[in-house]
Amino acid sequence: MTPPLRELTDSHPRVGRIASIWLRVERAGALRQVPQALATPGQGLAGDRYGQRERSPGANHKREITLFQAEHLATLAAWTGHDKIDPALLRRNLVVSGINLLALRSPFADARCVWHIGDEVLIDVTDPCDPCSRMEAALGAGGYNAMRGLGGLTARILRGGLIRVGDTLRPGPLLSEVLNPASASDKANG
Repeated sequence: MTPPLRELTDSHPRVGRIASIWLRVERAGALRQVPQALATPGQGLAGDRYGQRERSPGANHKREITLFQAEHLATLAAWTGHDKIDPALLRRNLVVSGINLLALRSPFADARCVWHIGDEVLIDVTDPCDPCSRMEAALGAGGYNAMRGLGGLTARILRGGLIRVGDTLRPGPLLSEVLNPASASDKANG
């Protein structure tokens, strides 16, 4: 018998790995590759322009960090006529390999999963990260359309700490358990 869809969405063949980390110091400026970055809830990555902004407590924190699928670099290169694509051109913070990033988003609103990065950081994947018009200049004619559907994901940081190149990206608890630990322990205790 085939397992229910909810069970299938919890199963991942491998963990992901952080292949590279990129920081945007200023709005249209070049990205800088770093071996590690400090992730802070409500802000983003230290040294990144999103992480440097002052935000009010009620502000939208859905885009504190961006993720891109390393395996899509070859696809983008083929579609845009390049030998290879420099990840800095794509303007994303984390390049992740080994796991399907789209599978990080549950199709069930009541079963959103939190993800561990390394031993310290917890993130909640919030939305697709649609390409911006800069992709046309960065990748050439058709670059924007080549990125559509491959732009990666945005996430908010639930628990901060250091993210390092080589860290694993693996499933954690349900978002509801992280945001409301008392109700999760009530369920566990029956």
